[in-house]
Amino acid sequence: MLMLPAVLTHAQVGATLRLFRETLDRAAAAGSGEAAMLTVDGSTLEQFDSSALAVLLECQRMARAKGRAFAVQSLPKKLQELARLYGVDGLLQSV
Repeated sequence: MLMLPAVLTHAQVGATLRLFRETLDRAAAAGSGEAAMLTVDGSTLEQFDSSALAVLLECQRMARAKGRAFAVQSLPKKLQELARLYGVDGLLQSV
């Protein structure tokens, strides 16, 4: 599972995507059942902009490219509203 940082704006995109890539690679190398579903948890996310949506969509793309399922959980209400506004809320599967 990847916990999103408290702040996820344009400045944090690169580091967050690197962390997700490392998490994905470790899970795949471990070969555990955990590797089949990769979940991003947004419960600690406090400050964000539309870059957070771009990060989530890219994380989903990377997971699927590795043959893994992807889900999000505990996204802040305002980020969910932003996803609806941009029309990408249906692309992000929630658990």
